[in-house]
Parts: sequence; structure tokens; C-alpha cells
Amino acid sequence: MNGSRSNATEEWKSGWALVLACFVGFSFFSVPTASMGVFMEPIGREFGWGRTLIAAGTSMTSVVTALLSPFVGVLIDRWGARRLGLPGVFLTAFAIGAISLANGSAVQWLALWAFYALISILVKTTIWTAPVSGHFTKGRGLALALTLSGTAAAQAIAPPLCNWLIEHYGWRQAYVWTGLGWGGVTLLLCWLFLYDRKDRSRLSPERAAAVPADDLPGLTIAEAWRSRPLWAIAVSTFVMMLLSLGLQIHQVPILTGAGVSRTNAAWLASLFGLAGIVGKLVTGALLDRYRPNWIGGVTLAANGLAFALLLAGLHSPVLIVVAILINGYSAGTKLQICTYLTASYAGLRNLGAVFGAMYSLVSLGSGLGPMIAGFVYDTTGGYAPFLVAGTFGCVFCGLLIVTLPRYPNWKEITT
Repeated sequence: MNGSRSNATEEWKSGWALVLACFVGFSFFSVPTASMGVFMEPIGREFGWGRTLIAAGTSMTSVVTALLSPFVGVLIDRWGARRLGLPGVFLTAFAIGAISLANGSAVQWLALWAFYALISILVKTTIWTAPVSGHFTKGRGLALALTLSGTAAAQAIAPPLCNWLIEHYGWRQAYVWTGLGWGGVTLLLCWLFLYDRKDRSRLSPERAAAVPADDLPGLTIAEAWRSRPLWAIAVSTFVMMLLSLGLQIHQVPILTGAGVSRTNAAWLASLFGLAGIVGKLVTGALLDRYRPNWIGGVTLAANGLAFALLLAGLHSPVLIVVAILINGYSAGTKLQICTYLTASYAGLRNLGAVFGAMYSLVSLGSGLGPMIAGFVYDTTGGYAPFLVAGTFGCVFCGLLIVTLPRYPNWKEITT
């Protein structure tokens, strides 16, 4: 145990700055989505648009991410995160600022968001998680937890910040300053600290010669396609994203439909984000100390309790709060668990490509979940069938993870 703690300490001494850069980078790509709500009213008022058109840009981004993530993952494996991340941050900052050029044309609005969607694929999840997964072994769980908390930071900071900018300078300048300001800080940190294993080897020729790219521990692409554990992780992640995002997006309507006031429902929804941060940090620490598939499986299965409590206890304030906290805690860990287990079972050889494929399922599930929950409500007049499916679906996802075999010891395999 002391040896493990010593190794984790050494990893943090050399990798804390990398985690900081990836945390800020993760927050940067989350800003447009996290702040979209405060832009809807002023943009709709100026152009006379409905909210469907205004929000179409973020939906377009999800589709592009689902389609292109595997290809970006291959590029990360070949070139390294730094060579993609630095130009990606610069161009994404420009693309966010360019949204300020909207002139009232729906075609131009969608074109601006299409440009952002294509550019921002270079700063999506894999760019930030692959370097951290490659650097950390003993401390990987907590390192990934802090990296992925960048989304929570954006959700906490971006709406009030952008609202202040809109009130004082208008929505156009808000987009400009968000892109240049947040993007500028991100670019500086990435310039200083964003170095993955491939980047460090490139700077140290003798180290690169000692560990050729083809000798990195891990599965080939063909082996990854045939890996039962990776397929189990993929199915579990897709179903969890579909269920948890469907519940997250519709939780306010579910609560108001049960008689909770909109104000109280909004405050209850805020508990979701707070519980998610706690979930990331606690689960990250547990993943580093205990068998990861047990921790991950139990955490995901526990989310079924949230669906069951909402189904049976919507008229009990205590049960509602407990359900929201459980869902927030578990939902905040799903991407973290997927990333940790993918790196553990796939190894580092083609981690970018493998996790890129995983993240395509994340994006697909995130997009389908709210639509399916809405379809259930429109066709049945309530959310009960969706809540029942969520109760059993989460348990199914947890069982897929709990029953995974032990992952390979890649260090022993390569020595």
C-alpha cells in the first residue's frame, strides 16, 4: 500500500500541471452549451427567433461529435494531444467569437454553429482525458475526476458570467469575450503544460527510442473490436447516458408535474450539479483504492434507485431530494467510469481511437435520451414508463460493469 501511495505521489508531482491544463480545457469546450440558456432571450428578442432554432446549434455539435470522435482519436494516437489541442483551442476561441457575427439569417446562424461544431471536435473529451490517462496509473481515478470536473466548473461559472457580459456589453460582445478570454487562458495553460506521453517522447529522443509507438502496452484496433470487456463498457455507457441525460433534462417537468413549484424544482435541479461534483471526486478516489469494476458497477446500478424513488415517491419531499442527489452523484461519474475502465482494458497503444469510439456513443446517448423521454411523455401522458425503464436499465448497466474480468497488468505484459 505504501508503495502504491508513493507511486501516486510521484505521478501527482510530475502531472498536476497537466491535470490543471486539462481541467481548464474541459471547461472551455463546455462553455457554449453551459451558457446557451442565458443567450436565448436576447438573441430571440433581436431576431424574432424561436428557441428551437437558437438551440439547433448545440444539437448540431452533438451530431458532429458523435460522427467524428473516432477519427480524432486516431489522430491523437498518431500525433499526440498537443499537436491537435493547441490549434484546436485557438480555432475554437475564434469560432465562439464568430457567433457574434449573426445577422438574423437562419442559414448563417446554422453555418456559424456548423463551423464551431467542426472546429471544436479538436478540443473534445479525448484531447483532455487521453493525456491524463496516459500519465497516471495509481492516481488515475482522482486525476480523471478533477479533469472531468471542468464541465461542472463551466456550468457553475459560465451562466452568471455570460449574463453579466450580456447585461453590460450585449450578447455579441459576450460571445467575443467568452471565446477570447476563456480561450486565451486555456491556450496559455495548454502551451505550458499539455504534454502527453507521445509529446514527452518527442522531446526526449532517447526515451522515444526506448519505447517505440508500436510497443506501447495495449490492444490493437482489431483486438479492441473483439474485446468483450470493451463492448460491455460501451453498451453500459450508451444506456446510462441515454437514461441519465433523459432524466436530467426532464427532471424539472417531472417535478412540476408532481406539484412542485418551478422555483423549488429549479433549486432541486441545482442539487444535481453539486452531487455530480461530489460523485466525481469520491468515485475517483475509490477507483484508485478498490477494484474499479466493482466501484463503477455499484455506482451505476445505484442510479436505478433514483428512478424508482421518483416513480414511487413524487409526493414526498424527502424522497424527491434523495432521488435528485442519487441521480446527480451517479450521473456525474458515468463518463469518468467509462474513461477509467477503457484505459484499463484497452491500454495506451490505441487509447485515443478506442475512447473516440466510446465518446461517439456518449454523444449519441446524450442526444437520444431527452428525445426518448419526451416521446414517452407525449405518447403516454406521463413519465412513468421511462422511470420504470430507468430503474431496470441502470441495474443492467451496473451488472455489465461488475461482471467484468480483471483487467490486464500492462506493465507485466511489456516487461
